[in-house]
Amino acid sequence: MTPIAAAAGTFLASRRIAVAGASGTPDGNAGNIVYKRLRERGYQVLAVNPTATSVEGDACYPDLAAIPEPVEAVVIATAPAAAETTMRACIDLGITQVWMHRSFGAGSVDPAAVELGRSNGVRVIDGGCPLMFAPTSDGPHRFLKHVCTWTGKVPRRV
Repeated sequence: MTPIAAAAGTFLASRRIAVAGASGTPDGNAGNIVYKRLRERGYQVLAVNPTATSVEGDACYPDLAAIPEPVEAVVIATAPAAAETTMRACIDLGITQVWMHRSFGAGSVDPAAVELGRSNGVRVIDGGCPLMFAPTSDGPHRFLKHVCTWTGKVPRRV
């Protein structure tokens, strides 16, 4: 297993990232927060949500397969029940870097989806948030990383 800092570094070295679960009506939605920060930091970020046509002023795709060019990594910021479907799409599309968002509570982590991904060669970060790690982090997210690592919501190894 890989230490979380190394796995996060590999994930964030990807420059074309899809965020599944970004919403057309954000209201503090974790997916939208991740989406906006990645975009601000220069990533080519693509929103995925079957019920939205736009997210944060950008086009939104109904699923990963609808994105016209391949993505390198996916952030899953959906309800846990939707994570397995998204993971299956990642496997089908050859996407090998997936981050299931979680800070408190279950977040987007679904144990069956984690196992499915890992058994099919996907590096799955099952908890925490990409904004907790450089180059996308800020002070509050770095603080949350320490708290969530201590409580087990950020894995130490993936």
